[in-house]
Amino acid sequence: MYQQSYDPMGNVVLSTIVAAIPIAVLLYFIALHAHRDQNGVRHLGIAAPYAAFYGVIAAFLVSCLAFGMPLASAVSAFALGTLSGFLGIIWIVLAAMFLYTMSVVSGKFEIVKESIVHISFDRRLQCVLIAFSFGAIIEGTSGFGTPVAIAGAVMVGLGFKPFQSAVLNLLANTAPVAWGAIGTPIVTLAAVSGLDQVTLSAMAGRQLPWVSILVPFWLVVTFVKMEGGTWKEAFEVWPAALCAGGSFAIMQYFASGTNEFHLMTDVVSGVFSVICTALFLRFVWHPKKRFLLKAEREALVKAGKDPAAASGEATGWKYPYSAGETFYAWLPWIILILCCATWGMPEWKKTLNNLFSTVTFSTTLLGSKFGGTLSLPGWDMPALHNMVQRMPPVALVGAKPEAARFVINWLSAAGTGVFVAALLSGLVLKLSAAQWKESFLATMQRMKIPVLVIGQVLGLGFLTRYSGTDAVLGLAFTGAGMWYPFFAAYLGWLGVFLTGSDTASNALFGSLQRITAQQLHLNEILVVATNSTGGVMGKMIDAQSIMVACAACYDDPHERSHALGPIFRTLWWHSLAGAAVIGVIAMLQAYVFPGVIPIAPLK
Repeated sequence: MYQQSYDPMGNVVLSTIVAAIPIAVLLYFIALHAHRDQNGVRHLGIAAPYAAFYGVIAAFLVSCLAFGMPLASAVSAFALGTLSGFLGIIWIVLAAMFLYTMSVVSGKFEIVKESIVHISFDRRLQCVLIAFSFGAIIEGTSGFGTPVAIAGAVMVGLGFKPFQSAVLNLLANTAPVAWGAIGTPIVTLAAVSGLDQVTLSAMAGRQLPWVSILVPFWLVVTFVKMEGGTWKEAFEVWPAALCAGGSFAIMQYFASGTNEFHLMTDVVSGVFSVICTALFLRFVWHPKKRFLLKAEREALVKAGKDPAAASGEATGWKYPYSAGETFYAWLPWIILILCCATWGMPEWKKTLNNLFSTVTFSTTLLGSKFGGTLSLPGWDMPALHNMVQRMPPVALVGAKPEAARFVINWLSAAGTGVFVAALLSGLVLKLSAAQWKESFLATMQRMKIPVLVIGQVLGLGFLTRYSGTDAVLGLAFTGAGMWYPFFAAYLGWLGVFLTGSDTASNALFGSLQRITAQQLHLNEILVVATNSTGGVMGKMIDAQSIMVACAACYDDPHERSHALGPIFRTLWWHSLAGAAVIGVIAMLQAYVFPGVIPIAPLK
């Protein structure tokens, strides 16, 4: 039994520094290591696969040498992270990119692009509609990087630069994350903390709506500055940004506290935001001056046309498709949402997991049990399952050893739902055999580097979890006293940055947050929920999410591999600032407006 030690060096500060070494190494090689390319041009950061590899090596050295974790257990933890990541995340993104590629190959994506453009010809508003509102719907149905992949690919298809698309979609994929994949983060948080699920959801729904109002403005300002625009141009579209964010926030607030819709908060809020914003732009208000991409403005000026013309017809952008053609082009995305929503239903998951329950098997793999039913086999990870013990104050006295079982829910996994949507879409689009082949090969080629990086980063995250280095970093926040509600947000932020998932961060620190709240006599509901809401701000800078964005937005393999560093450096301060906003909200709710904290029902 490996008992985690939270002060292996005999000095709390030194132990914390040692625990942070793998993260520091990863960050250094992602964003700070200086090198010159073959043309002598100086760059910061190295190719993503190598940066991840160096971080993994550092994690093994710290876990085994400094923390005393057995090497076999460390290897098993890394393997569990990689395997779980493939089924839980990589499978989703692969299937989503397959669907997107089929839409492009079939030619129907051109109609999708035109239909989006004709909601608004203003590029600022397209950012809001696609990255924020539409992305939230995808986050609510499948999560785990899918909205960044899908919405990012859509924006590149509309003419946005790959770097722009990646940054803007990572920035937008924040406020909805706490209810991603049919509320999986909230469900996990309730399970590990022992608190009421709906109450935790309602608490998150009283923090994140403020962020939902802010994000559309944040997006527009970031985009306009990227295009060399002014603050005035950024705030010219404030009515539409307020409509998009405000409508989303209102529905988020009400849906998150209901028994019926709290797990579908993102979906209903995203749909409501898209409808309200589209109707607002169509019947109520539209910007007097249109903002286009810099390249588009230059082309129009060269052609003697006015780039700021509010009407699309001024540039000949008449909508050439019928309602039937438009609906047919959107069918793959409608199918995607329906399949993801179906796969997110607990009863459907249960049905799939029990589909072949009568077919059972049992064997050993590397000396550990491997077996179960055909529809839900599992592997007890060797040298790891029930052989790691978390200790107080991270876990309660007498807590059970950490389970380490790779459950192969191949039928009920969210990625399977996305893959089924892709297959159905290919049939609906009537792809030829050559188009099926082209779509498959293009997807595999695009995803090979991201898969390598995501697998390594997830393995690193699991290694830090089972070795206890994550807990050491988390405990560094617990000495904040009355300021703890603020730093609780950063603990969740750290968890997402380490693991790439708000769900994983909640599993990692949910119990610790409750224990700390009890020790400091703070409201447990507030502190525990803040782990999830603070965590959403770490989503934009975790290596896994950035690589998903790179896979979706960059066609060139070299650019895809080297984009991680520039994107990370661009979003780092945005992420820190966002977590601070959540921290301030939590402090105000703890000490100034405690009446907004929902009360859990008596059991």
